[in-house]
Amino acid sequence: MLKYYTELNRGHTIKPLTLTRFWHRRICEAVMLVALTILGLYFWAYFANTGHTESAFLVSNISAITAGLAFVAGLVSYFWAPKKFLLRGSLTAFVILCATSATLILSTGGISSPFIALWMIVSVFAGIFGLYGLLPLLLAIVSYMILEYTGGSLTREAVLTIILTGILPLAVSYLIWHTKAKTDTTSNKAYNELASELSQVSGKSEVLINAIADGVISLNSQGVIQLINPAAQQIIGWGKQDAISLDYKSVLKLIDKSSNELTPANDPIALGLATNKEVTVNDLSLVTNSGKKILVSVIVSPVGQLGSGVIVVFRDITKEKGEERQQAEFISTAAHEMRTPVAAIEGYLGLTLNPATANIDEKARSYVLKAHESVQHLGHLFQDLLDVSKADDGRLINDPKVTDVVAFTHDVAQGLRPKAEEKGLHFLFKPLPDDDDDKAGERRLNPVFYVNVDNDHLREVIANLIENAIKYTPKGDVTIDVSGDAEHVTISVADSGIGIPREDQGHLFQKFYRVDNSDTREIGGTGLGLYLCRRLTEAMNGRIWVESEYKQGSTFNVELPRIDHEEATRLIEAASIEEEHEADPTPAVTPLYAGTAIEELAIAPTIPSPESVMAVAPEPPIDTSEIAYTNSPVETVVQQLQSMNGSVIQQQPVAPPTPAIVPTPQPPVQPTYLSPEHTNVPLTSIEQNPAEYRRTRTDGVPIPPRNQN
Repeated sequence: MLKYYTELNRGHTIKPLTLTRFWHRRICEAVMLVALTILGLYFWAYFANTGHTESAFLVSNISAITAGLAFVAGLVSYFWAPKKFLLRGSLTAFVILCATSATLILSTGGISSPFIALWMIVSVFAGIFGLYGLLPLLLAIVSYMILEYTGGSLTREAVLTIILTGILPLAVSYLIWHTKAKTDTTSNKAYNELASELSQVSGKSEVLINAIADGVISLNSQGVIQLINPAAQQIIGWGKQDAISLDYKSVLKLIDKSSNELTPANDPIALGLATNKEVTVNDLSLVTNSGKKILVSVIVSPVGQLGSGVIVVFRDITKEKGEERQQAEFISTAAHEMRTPVAAIEGYLGLTLNPATANIDEKARSYVLKAHESVQHLGHLFQDLLDVSKADDGRLINDPKVTDVVAFTHDVAQGLRPKAEEKGLHFLFKPLPDDDDDKAGERRLNPVFYVNVDNDHLREVIANLIENAIKYTPKGDVTIDVSGDAEHVTISVADSGIGIPREDQGHLFQKFYRVDNSDTREIGGTGLGLYLCRRLTEAMNGRIWVESEYKQGSTFNVELPRIDHEEATRLIEAASIEEEHEADPTPAVTPLYAGTAIEELAIAPTIPSPESVMAVAPEPPIDTSEIAYTNSPVETVVQQLQSMNGSVIQQQPVAPPTPAIVPTPQPPVQPTYLSPEHTNVPLTSIEQNPAEYRRTRTDGVPIPPRNQN
């Protein structure tokens, strides 16, 4: 039996659990608690002097001794058992406790003992030790049954009691500890496999992130940095330990084109955290730790659900922007220089086609006409190149005006209607259909949509979209519509043409991008029109997008911010006032000398009285005989008075004289400094020859000479 028992354990049929110090101490605590309970009953009987009476709770001396040994074994194992002897120490204390329970039950009535519950409690812990705990207890129960059967006292009730109180707790112990052990083993195995896999993935991800040349920063929902790769550290000049756990604004110091700090409205990281949507910007600058400013492209991508954080990827695009600027300058210069000879060629071809300036036969006229059309196309191309370069450099002139979108779009569409009709297309402007299109003949009432945008930009966008719709529609319909809500106005241009493949729609508004297939190769194009439409729409604070199915047509939509009727009226009135002000260049500005004696002197049609001149500068007297006060500007009069007096006249109102110094009224004197034939003489003539114009006053007082100081 012992050999078989050993083989079972060696085969790990039911092996003991691997005890941690936590579970070892819990077992020792249970052993000491049960042992103290038995010892307490023993000493209670001893000190209460109940040993001479018959009591079911009397504890024998042997049971008390074994209980004491179990307590000592549990105590020693609890405090001093080495890690490698935890199982042995616990098992020793448990075996002694089992022996104590057995002797106590046998000495107090066997299966009818009140301590039978103690055996059941002890049996539950047997499964922890595997066969070392379960098999000895099972053998003890079987031996007791055989002993009772031999003595003739094993009844049916006794067998049922032994099964319920002895064998059943052992089965429960096995189910509790070893089923849990198997589950724990499986869970631990799955956990270890998952941990290993995650460790490998984490290692690979870390290698990939560290190998990326772009800066990568991981933020939590509060904007605190959780991860930063070496490229980001090199770009911004922050170390990993310094940046971790800091707010991103302390590390990523982003500024706009005007070198202003970002607000929550234009901060891509704040928008990404708030909306949980991807945000991409290419027009921001980053101030590094050393104070250097570089241009960066920033992509903010959300991680999971809202509140999980974002991943910020940024890179230095200073060199790329410099190259783009050089390319734009080259294109702009080349287009500008080539537009002049192209315009000259177009002009000479126009003269050739004019019968009043040249006589050519019909064959030559057809050749010249084709050349003239090609030159016009080339001129449009150069103009597009110039517009694109202006858009890239931010040199687009934006002159917003209040515009009725329906009427404005209708005018643009009507100008392109002949081109559609020449191609045999059905051309429809839905808000204001023609009589042929309005079959019911009913008058339509359309809402008025106002926008405040640059009319030239809007005209170019609408015309480009309609021209594309006509160009890429071999047959069918071209429909223009205007709709909107309280905040936006949408202009849509739909056609039943060749359509756009889905894989090309995401690149359609890029510079020089063209859909390359058999349908578009025959039509031709430069790939600048839609890019220019996008840039002009963005300049008007709008957006443009396309909805298309290949071979089924396309619909281009332009959305612009709408203004209400009151705002439109206010802007129109303000523009009218500004136009009137520009038409009348005389500024309505209050003179600096308003309310002073100098103002009266400057605007007087005749020479002021001596009293007023004295009020301005009483000392020394000013010789005004050489001044022609003939509607001269205020500044000219002031300069003349200053040059004569040699001092600066204060630009302050002159206080009225007190009654004590008011002079006695005298008959008015009409001084005449210049003869009537010398009125309205320019001041420069008087200064060049003052003697010719000087004369005495009518009262006989000679005019003093001019002060030359």
